[in-house]
Amino acid sequence: MIGADGSQLGIVSSARALELAEEQDLDLVMIAPQAKPPVCKIMDYGKYRFEQQKREKEASKKQKVVEVKEIRLSLNIDTHDFETKLGHAKKFIGEGNRIKASIRLRGREMAHASRGYEVMARFAEALNEIAVVDKPAKLEGRSIQMFMSPQKSKSK
Repeated sequence: MIGADGSQLGIVSSARALELAEEQDLDLVMIAPQAKPPVCKIMDYGKYRFEQQKREKEASKKQKVVEVKEIRLSLNIDTHDFETKLGHAKKFIGEGNRIKASIRLRGREMAHASRGYEVMARFAEALNEIAVVDKPAKLEGRSIQMFMSPQKSKSK
């Protein structure tokens, strides 16, 4: 058993432990129930829960949610449109988001899927300085999809 101040009180019966906790107007909390014998601590459980929630809230503030942004390309995309999409992709990568580049094949375009792979390769090549390909371009149904994420910094 562990006291309210963190001192070791040794092995105490559960009845005696409850009695000690009630004398101090505190709670008896089982810290390690799987241990032999189980380890208990005298503490203010309400205060403990409050501080634990506060720590979890602080930790969640520091986390960054990584989103997956989609960039839709086309099979016969013009150079300026390609550059515009590339600019958007660079902005998304700069913000730390992942990118899903996709090409939707319509009608007869299915017969020319190889051109779609060429567009995807060109897109990946243009972003290879700042991004890395997670999943290479793959034909799934009527669309070609590729996933990219920001490169890890080289300082680590």
